[in-house]
Amino acid sequence: MGALSTLRVLDLTQVLAGPYCTMLLADMGADVVKIERPGGDFIRPNPPFADDPDEEAYGGYFQSVNRGKRSIELDLGDDEDREAFLSLVEKADVVVENYRAGTMEKFDLGYETLREHNPELIYSSIRGFGDPRTGETHRQGQPSYDLIAQALGGVMEITGQADGPPTKVGPGIGDLFTATLNCIGILSAVYYREQTGEGQYVDTALYDSMISMTERAIYQQSYTGEAPTRQGNSHPTLFPFDAFEAADGHVVIAGFGTNHWTALCEEIGRPDLAEEYPDRESRLAHRENLREEIGAWTAERTAAEICDALEGQVPVAPVQNTEDIFDDPHVHDREMIVPVEQPGADREVEIAGNPIKMTETPPRVRGRAPLLGEHQDEVLEEATADAETTADD
Repeated sequence: MGALSTLRVLDLTQVLAGPYCTMLLADMGADVVKIERPGGDFIRPNPPFADDPDEEAYGGYFQSVNRGKRSIELDLGDDEDREAFLSLVEKADVVVENYRAGTMEKFDLGYETLREHNPELIYSSIRGFGDPRTGETHRQGQPSYDLIAQALGGVMEITGQADGPPTKVGPGIGDLFTATLNCIGILSAVYYREQTGEGQYVDTALYDSMISMTERAIYQQSYTGEAPTRQGNSHPTLFPFDAFEAADGHVVIAGFGTNHWTALCEEIGRPDLAEEYPDRESRLAHRENLREEIGAWTAERTAAEICDALEGQVPVAPVQNTEDIFDDPHVHDREMIVPVEQPGADREVEIAGNPIKMTETPPRVRGRAPLLGEHQDEVLEEATADAETTADD
């Protein structure tokens, strides 16, 4: 049993933010029913594929964030399908959707309507700019994606090299961080309902979430009156906290604590630097010269040699690519890469595991992503059985 094994979730989401949120719930044991529009989540055919796109049911994108769910296909504009959806709502704990504001209302399936069918329902939305119920703005109704959120939220302005352009963070953090916050909101609402019996509306916006993620830039603006901008891999108030070139790649060193700084200076054969720059202020004031001193030492050594010399004394790590990650025994010991079936391929594929670890109810990947409509009959039959049980009661 997972921690959320009694939770029923109706998942109306697609692409990344919503599916990632409901994937977290599924990993923790929730019964997540993915309700797909006719034709399915439009990210299903997105590459990469394990072998043959014509034979495989979906690509890696869909597999990664929809594992462990059940799938049914409904057209909410069709009267019969709309009624089927409402029958599911009556016994659901949570509904999650990531449409533009007002979309569910077009089907007369907004929060207020669903609450009439299930007063204890938790209704959760993930949108680019939030929902009017929690704070109305002129941006609501505009389309948004991760790139838009990273640009508006200040992430791109503080990411990249100082002499380079604003740069998007590699992973889709606008989607992923928002999804994680939404999951937290859902679980908070579930806990509140346990105490009061009351459901509620949960809303997280990509733009809002990026403001939260850029927290350092926000307080810097307030405290200094200056807009922070790009400074590569360094830190605005700590040194050394940066990437350094090695003979065969790069390493990062986070030796800003006095004890770490002293150990680093000893290891590079420059104990005089620790004496001359004993505090954070002096190190920051001379960071460029000090960076050159450290860089001269790292450039003559491989990443492995640098890590061997510093590990246990100074926070240090190589900059890894995914091949390195797959080879790292720590990753496998922590079950952070897990195999799943890939329908239509003759081999399993591997996807990222769940980083939430629990001793009694450990989250886990509970099977591959579903085929479109794979669980149509069983889910709708369950709804019919639930309705008959309620009528008998």
